[in-house]
Amino acid sequence: MKLAGITFSPQGLLVCQQLQSKIPELQLYLHDALELSTGARPFSRVMELTPAIFPIYNGLIYVAPCGVVVRSLAGSIGSKLSDPAVVVVDVGARHVVSLLSGHEGGANDLAIRVANIIDAEPVITTTTEAVKDLIVGVGCRRGKSAADIVAAIQKVLKQQGLSPTRVRYLATADVKADEMGLLQAARILNIPLRIIAGENIRQCRKKFKTSEFVADKVNLPAVAEPAALLAGRRTSLIVQKQALNGITVAVAKENCLSLA
Repeated sequence: MKLAGITFSPQGLLVCQQLQSKIPELQLYLHDALELSTGARPFSRVMELTPAIFPIYNGLIYVAPCGVVVRSLAGSIGSKLSDPAVVVVDVGARHVVSLLSGHEGGANDLAIRVANIIDAEPVITTTTEAVKDLIVGVGCRRGKSAADIVAAIQKVLKQQGLSPTRVRYLATADVKADEMGLLQAARILNIPLRIIAGENIRQCRKKFKTSEFVADKVNLPAVAEPAALLAGRRTSLIVQKQALNGITVAVAKENCLSLA
C-alpha cells in the first residue's frame, strides 16, 4: 500500500515521524514553514497538494484539522471504489478518523493500523461496522498457530451463543503485536486487531481477573480481559477469561445508546 503522510505543524511532524518508524515507506509531505526532514517533500498550499497526490497514493494520512482536509479533498473525490483511503489524525494523537473510502477503500483498516502505532482511538463511522458491539480479547503463549487461535475464539463465541458477525475487534496487548498466529487469525476471521498499550492495561481501573503467570511472563496483570475492555467505549465484560490450551479468550460488550 503506497502511503503519504501530510502535516502543517511541528506537533504533526512528531506524529508523522512516529508513524514512519513503523511504516518506513511512508512518504512525508511537510508544509514549507517546517524544517524539512530527510526524504520529506515540501508543499506550500494543501489545496494544491491534495489534488496532485490524490491519484498517486493508496492511502493519505493527514495530521491536521478535519475541516482543512475536507476542503482540500472536495474537488478530487470520485468513487469509493477508486478513491484512496483517507484518514485524519489530530495533532495530539488522540483520535484517528476514517474519513474517506472507509470500507471499500481501506480507510477503516488504515485508521486502525495508525491508531495501533500511536496508541490512539480509531473513529469508524461505517454503519455496518459501528453496529457491531462485541470485542474479543485474546492472549496466547508464544508460537500458537492461527488455526488454534481461530478455533479457540470460535469455540468461546459458540458456547456463549454469540454471533461472530457482532464482533467489531479482536484485542490484545502490545507485547503480542508481532505474534504471527494472532495476526493471521485476525486476517482469517476478517476482524480488525486492536493493540492495547501495556501501560494502559496496567492503569486500567475496570475490574478483571489478574494472573500471576501473565505478570511473570509479560509484566502485565492480564491480557484478554483488560484488552477487551479497553478496546471499546462503555464496555462491560460479558464473558470472563476462558483458557484453552495456551490461549485465553474474553468478550466485552459495548453499551451503545442506539443498540440498547
